[in-house]
Amino acid sequence: MSDLPRARTGADQAAPELVVEGVTVRFGGVTAVADAGFTVRPGTVHALIGPNGAGKSSCFNAITGVYRAAAGTVHHRRERIDTLRPAAIAARGVARTFQNLVLPGELSVYDCLRVARHHRTRAGVLATGLGLPSARRERRRDAEFVREAADAVGLADLLGHPVGSLPYGIRKKVEFARALCAEPTLLLLDEPVAGINDAESDEMAEAVLRVRAERGLTVLLVEHSMPFVMGVSDHVTVLQSGRVIADGTPQQVRNDPVVIAAYLGDTPTTPEPALSSGELRDQTS
Repeated sequence: MSDLPRARTGADQAAPELVVEGVTVRFGGVTAVADAGFTVRPGTVHALIGPNGAGKSSCFNAITGVYRAAAGTVHHRRERIDTLRPAAIAARGVARTFQNLVLPGELSVYDCLRVARHHRTRAGVLATGLGLPSARRERRRDAEFVREAADAVGLADLLGHPVGSLPYGIRKKVEFARALCAEPTLLLLDEPVAGINDAESDEMAEAVLRVRAERGLTVLLVEHSMPFVMGVSDHVTVLQSGRVIADGTPQQVRNDPVVIAAYLGDTPTTPEPALSSGELRDQTS
């Protein structure tokens, strides 16, 4: 039986996975995120979208402790986390990928994924060096997590390959699997399909939905590809100039004239016909 996180039940499942309230991020005189707020429900795929420079990645960085918010709060499972360091937030079960890949090319896929288990290590140097039973059990458990994460994103046959020898689209999967190995309950994906082709994007979408369904994970993602967003998301929050301008189901957001105006740069005379997902993608690519 898998040790990866499973869906929650009962009263705990009714509690929000993540609540962002009034978050503001500033860099000197520039405000990147302005009084932003949204709620991510457990077991959902929630997308954070907007034109370039809307503040999406800055919001991600505030959630994960990379940036310190000038105002506002972030709660994960009812506990405030915006005052914590990134390592402490990760230890609570919040993992993320990054827009720009930084993977150790000399390591095998297996070793690269195994590194993500470091913060879960409990066996000390002595126990590991002596090969004590506790250390051996932990090593077996780590290996199981690595294999399951690799299998979930289609990397099972590539565990022995050096990461640096792999095509860019495969390395995006390695980044995804590495985040899974951290045992998250909340997984943040920063532009998971940027720079990859349509077939690879479809595979990534299948992997995201599979992980959500089989492991009960909650996913918050930033992405410019509207076909991907509309295909995997249960809920969408739209940022423009650091502010939330829309929040709802993918269909509600796609048909929102305020969202259409944000992407096109002007105000449509009528809300119908709605901007198609393909047209939205053209505006953000």
